[in-house]
Amino acid sequence: MNLRPRSIRLATAALLTVLLYSCASIGNPSGGPRDEDPPVMVRSNPAPYAVNFNGRRVTIDFNELVNVKDAFTKVTVSPSSKETPRVSSSGKRVTVQFADSLIPNTTYNIDFGNSIEDNNEANKLNGFSLTFSTGPEIDSLRISGVVLNARDLEPRQDMLVGIHSNPEDSAFSKLPLERITKTDDHGRFTIRGLKPGKYRIFALGDLNNDYRWDNPAEDIAFYDFFVSPTSEQAETIDSIFDPLTHRLDTVVSRTYTRFLPNDILLNAFNTEYKPQYLTDNNRVDSTRISLIFNTRAAAPPELSVVGAPAMKDWYILEKSRYNDTLTYWLKPQSLILTDTLRVAAKYLRTDSAQTLSLVNDTLRLITKRLKPQAIKKKKKEEDADITPEIKFLDFNVSGSSSHEVYAPIRFEFGTPVDTIVRQKFHLEQKQDTLWKDVPVPWEIERADTLSPRKYLIKYPWEYGQTYRLTADSIAVTGIYGLFTRPQQHEFTVKKEEDYSNLRFVVSGLPPETPAFVELLNRSDAPLRTAPVKGGYALFTNVAPGQYYARLVEDYNGNGEYDTGDFNALRQPEVVWYFPKKITLKKNWDSEQIWDITAIALDLQKPAEIRKAKYEEEKRRKNTDTNPEEELEEEDGYFDPTANPFDPNQKKRRRNNPTGYSY
Repeated sequence: MNLRPRSIRLATAALLTVLLYSCASIGNPSGGPRDEDPPVMVRSNPAPYAVNFNGRRVTIDFNELVNVKDAFTKVTVSPSSKETPRVSSSGKRVTVQFADSLIPNTTYNIDFGNSIEDNNEANKLNGFSLTFSTGPEIDSLRISGVVLNARDLEPRQDMLVGIHSNPEDSAFSKLPLERITKTDDHGRFTIRGLKPGKYRIFALGDLNNDYRWDNPAEDIAFYDFFVSPTSEQAETIDSIFDPLTHRLDTVVSRTYTRFLPNDILLNAFNTEYKPQYLTDNNRVDSTRISLIFNTRAAAPPELSVVGAPAMKDWYILEKSRYNDTLTYWLKPQSLILTDTLRVAAKYLRTDSAQTLSLVNDTLRLITKRLKPQAIKKKKKEEDADITPEIKFLDFNVSGSSSHEVYAPIRFEFGTPVDTIVRQKFHLEQKQDTLWKDVPVPWEIERADTLSPRKYLIKYPWEYGQTYRLTADSIAVTGIYGLFTRPQQHEFTVKKEEDYSNLRFVVSGLPPETPAFVELLNRSDAPLRTAPVKGGYALFTNVAPGQYYARLVEDYNGNGEYDTGDFNALRQPEVVWYFPKKITLKKNWDSEQIWDITAIALDLQKPAEIRKAKYEEEKRRKNTDTNPEEELEEEDGYFDPTANPFDPNQKKRRRNNPTGYSY
């Protein structure tokens, strides 16, 4: 019997089984780079820049399957209509369905932002828009720029930007913006489809989608000047690379239409307006009344005791900086012993017309006393004690055993202070093993005018020296008769070599403009401030570490940042960022040269502390093995000529005293 054909058949069957199994196995396909190309439009109805369109339905076809993400927030149609058009996607097509007939003889622009992406890899088609006209002509002029958060230069993403041809300031709050767009992830915008003319430019964080500023809680920005859009022919250089060698093959010059202005800077801010009202009032205990407002107030309320309006000087006020948190410490024993206290309060409150009006309110404040059973129990416990416990005035000294050379000693008491006996405080310095009184005179001071319980001692500490503050018994007595127990606080001042000094050499400020520099941590929060004097800002005795910095043009010289006011046509104070990280080491001095106008304003903020993330950074994070390496900016290269709007403009600088251009 011949077995050879049968063995061949078995081998063939086994080979086919292996092949079929490998084909049916689920696995990752091999070969080919990841698709990073966005979808490409192949046709649309109407075609780009078509005229005499009279339909209600717009379709756009792409070369691959697409999705429209966040259409309601990202897609804008200009001019706007009463009913928002419906934007949808199916397969390779995106459809925009208008509910109403389009306005005759009008240029329409549908701005998709970055809402269109492919179905497989979610590659976004950035800055895509479609322009067409319902009449015989296209209005083709444009205005471009960027919207930044005024306080911290964060790019304002998806913020509405629009124009008014109406010159009245009230148009922004009474009329919808005439033509609109939204900012991209860099905060950049382009308003298309404009006729020749003069326009006011605004940005709006539109909370109710009515395209006007009718809610004081909405973020806004406005440009100080009228803008007249124009266009011109310009040349640009294109570099062509060999796809095989990836080397530069050809450099060619081409002509294009440049639309101006393309460098509008809008500083977005919030007026910080909130309707003012009393949110809480209570009797904390028999000695204190607490009033809390929802927002800052110009002044604290006027209080009087119901039934005794002529009573004066019956409380000591402790308040917050903006009068929104208030504690009234009662002084007369008769009021402290009163279980139910009725107080007349006169203060400003926002009415239904959103204006502040004076109101008179009667507050019923009740002290929570112990129940009779608890009183009896407490009395038995006190009677059982041979020696009753002495109650002392709380006395807390802040700080640790390691003390900053520039910092005072701060301490806080449990109640407002009645008397401080200076002679019962002793400040000593350790010399060898002995404690000796410090040689420089010193005093105890109120920490501020807001709190009657907080005090401090300032002293020119010596680097590396050890000090001791001692308070004898009854050094401080509170307004209710309690006094302090003995207290001692020992600490050592840091050594000089533990610190760094940092000096900024500042240029680019307008003459005579007051300014200050804020030293920032990695969270973009200010740690210390220093004024700019004679072109310098100096920070001494800075702990080693990594820092950032921003400069504030302090127009009113109050030493703090102030927001804008559209009703007064006042812009927020201008902020500039030092464009890289600063690393300070022990016992080293650092000097940084800072020309605040050398780098484009929207490129100044270091990426490490920028909260907004760009699409290209997100893609890099998903594909790079070490994306943080590219974000390192301490020793990196900063391109002061970069401009996302105009390749021929070299630097963005201020060109007028109140508005800012690139």
